[in-house]
Amino acid sequence: MFRTGLPSHTLLRAPLLQILLLLVQAVGRGQGRASPAGGPLEDVVIERYHIPRACPREVQMGDFVRYHYNGTFEDGKKFDSSYDRSTLVAIVVGVGRLITGMDRGLMGMCVNERRRLIVPPHLGYGSIGVAGLIPPDATLYFDVVLLDVWNKEDTVQVSTLLRPPHCPRMVQDSDFVRYHYNGTLLDGTAFDTSYSRGGTYDTYVGSGWLIKGMDQGLLGMCPGERRKIIIPPFLAYGEKGYGTVIPPQASLVFQVLLIDIHNPKDTVQLETLELPPGCDRRAMAGDFMRYHYNGSLMDGTIFDSSYSRNHTYNTYVGQGYIIPGMDQGLQGSCVGERRRITIPPHLAYGENGTGDKIPGSAVLVFDVHVIDFHNPADPVEIKTLSRPPETCNKTTKSGDFVRYHYNCSLLDGTKLFSSHDYGAPQEATLGANKVIEGLDKGLQGMCVGERRQLVVPPHLAHGESGARGVPGSAVLMFEVELVSREEGVPEGYLFVWHEDPPANLFEDLDLNKDGEVPPEEFSTFIKSQVSEGKGRLMPGQDPEKTIGDMFQNQDRNQDGKITVEELKLKSDEDQERVHEEL
Repeated sequence: MFRTGLPSHTLLRAPLLQILLLLVQAVGRGQGRASPAGGPLEDVVIERYHIPRACPREVQMGDFVRYHYNGTFEDGKKFDSSYDRSTLVAIVVGVGRLITGMDRGLMGMCVNERRRLIVPPHLGYGSIGVAGLIPPDATLYFDVVLLDVWNKEDTVQVSTLLRPPHCPRMVQDSDFVRYHYNGTLLDGTAFDTSYSRGGTYDTYVGSGWLIKGMDQGLLGMCPGERRKIIIPPFLAYGEKGYGTVIPPQASLVFQVLLIDIHNPKDTVQLETLELPPGCDRRAMAGDFMRYHYNGSLMDGTIFDSSYSRNHTYNTYVGQGYIIPGMDQGLQGSCVGERRRITIPPHLAYGENGTGDKIPGSAVLVFDVHVIDFHNPADPVEIKTLSRPPETCNKTTKSGDFVRYHYNCSLLDGTKLFSSHDYGAPQEATLGANKVIEGLDKGLQGMCVGERRQLVVPPHLAHGESGARGVPGSAVLMFEVELVSREEGVPEGYLFVWHEDPPANLFEDLDLNKDGEVPPEEFSTFIKSQVSEGKGRLMPGQDPEKTIGDMFQNQDRNQDGKITVEELKLKSDEDQERVHEEL
C-alpha cells in the first residue's frame, strides 16, 4: 500500500493523435475508404472485437480516459502507436481535444474492451493532413484498448463482498486498522498486495496516512469484512501517479479484508455470554483464578486455547501476572461465568506483538470460562442445608470419631468423589489430620443428621499441586451429611474414664489376686469398664488392638505381665513429666 506524498514520475504530454474508444453500434468491418454502398464513409466504422463480460461503466462525453492504440493506413502501414512510447493516452473525451472520429469511436466503450475504428478523412485530418505524417484525405485505422475511465464528479465506489454476521464495531476516523489488500488498476493490472509481504497493512484512518480515497473507503467496515473499493485518480495519486507501478491519472481498485480495528482511546470491552444464577461473589484483585479460554484475533483466527492443553490457566488477578487487559477483564466475573474480553493492543502486546501468532498492534479477543477463584485468605465457607427436627445438644468437635456421607465436586460442577460410590459412610477422627484441613473444619459443630455445603479453598485442600483426580489450585465443594458421632478421647490417650478411676486399680485388675496382671486379665477388665459405661476406648479403632497397645504401654519391662510397680495412669505420667521438666 502506498502512502500519500511519495515521489512519482511526471505525466507525459499526449501525442499528436490521442485516442479513447466511443461505444457506437458496430457497423461491421470496414475494408477501405468506401462505405458498403461504394461511396465515401459518412461516419466512423466501429468493430468491437473484444467485449468484456462485465461492464460496470461505459465512456460518456466529458469522461477522462486512458487507453493504448495502434494507428495505421489502409495498406497497414503504421503511422503512430502509444505502445512505441510505452505511455498511455490520458485525455478527456468529447470536448474537442481529439479528432472527431476518435471522440465518436470511444463513446460507450468498456474498460478492457478492444475496438477497431475506421475514421474517414472528414472526421480525421481532412484534405490537409499532417505534414510528414498523415497525407491529405487519408482514412485512418485504429486498434484501441480502453484501460481506464473516470469523471471529475466521481466519488469512491464501495462494494461489500462479504460482511460477517457479528460486527462489534465499525471503522471511524482516527481508528487504527490492520487489513490485507490486493491493489490493481481498473483494467486488472496488479500493482501491489499486502499478502506478498506476509503481514497486514497497519495504519491510522482519517489522519493523512493514506490516500484520501482509501481513508473514505475504509469507513464503516467491520472486522472480517471484505470490500471492493474503486478510487478515482484525484482521490489517489492524481496526475503524478506513483513510481513505475501506478501511471498518472489512474483509477485504483482495492480488494480489502479488514483484520481488526481499535482506537488508542479504547478500553477493555466486556460481553457476558453466560451468567450462572446465584452469583454470591465476584472476582477482585488479589484473587487466584482458574479459567479456560479461547484466544483469537479480531478476524476469528485462533492463536491459543487452554482447551488444547486440557488444563486451565491458573493465575492471580490484578497482580500484574497477565497482560493488563486480561487483568482488568477478569475482575468482576462469577464462578461459572462465560464472558468475551476484547483487548486493544496497548493493553495487550502492543506494536511488537509476541511470538509468531500475535502480530504487532493486534486486538485480542478472549472467550473465557471461569472455573473457580479464591483468595489466599479465604476460610471454609459453610452453608447449612438441613438440620434434624429434634434438639441437638451435642455437636462434633476435635477428637470425635464421625461417620459421614459426602459428594465432592469442583465449582463448575465436575463430580470428583462420593462416599455413596463405596456403599458406606466415610469415617474419620476430627483433628487427627485424617482428612484435608478444610473438610475437618467444616465437619465440626455438626449435629447427627445435619447436611451442609462446604466450599474449601485450595490452601485448605490439596494446594497448588492437587491430588489424584483433583487439579492443582482447585476449590472444592462438598455436600456432607453427618451419620453418626462418637465422643473421642484427648490426644495421646487410648482410654479415658468417665468418672474417677477405681481407688485400688491394680487390685481390680488382678482378677486372680496373684500379684500379676497378664493380657487376658487386663483385656477382661477394660472391656467390663466399657460395657458398664465407666470408660471408653479411642473410637474408630479395633478394640482388641487398642487394648493390646494399652497393655504394651503398661508392661514396662516387656515380660508379658504388669506388676503394681509398673502400673501408672497416663495422667500421673503426665504430671511426673511436668515436674521433671520444671
